[in-house]
Amino acid sequence: MGLLPMFQDFMDKGGNVLWAILFMAIWLWWMILERYWYFFAEHKLGKNACISTWEARDEYTSWYADRERAQLISEVDCSMLKNLKMIPTLIALLPMFGLLGTVTGMIQVFDVMAFMGSGNPRAMANGVSAATIPTMAGMVVALIAIPFATGLDRRYKRELRLLKTALKQH
Repeated sequence: MGLLPMFQDFMDKGGNVLWAILFMAIWLWWMILERYWYFFAEHKLGKNACISTWEARDEYTSWYADRERAQLISEVDCSMLKNLKMIPTLIALLPMFGLLGTVTGMIQVFDVMAFMGSGNPRAMANGVSAATIPTMAGMVVALIAIPFATGLDRRYKRELRLLKTALKQH
């Protein structure tokens, strides 16, 4: 049995909610990869440009210099924060969508029980699969993403601290 038929079978057993979990998982990992790409490839350019602009100033102690320093830090901060707050939001939503799959799967089980009675476990198996697979999928994706989100948050805080130090008043 090939990967595509196995994937299709898995998605069919999980019900419609599993497609939403798949979409959210792809979105989550796209944002995680994009933020890692930013920090490893693009951030240094913006940071260096910010430091160059600051060091090109004639004076560093006036109110205007302090406002420019705050503006430079804010611009880099906004670049670093792009999509960063959405990652924990998706991590929190994935298990909730898994629970939604549990509820919809249990509704399927109760429909079968109401129609055929509780003596036919084979008829209830689809509902049980639809109840457990989305819960497992949502939790697994969220649990795997947590260390990456934590790493990105730490990197953001460290880079912001380093930038503020680099732009200190001379």
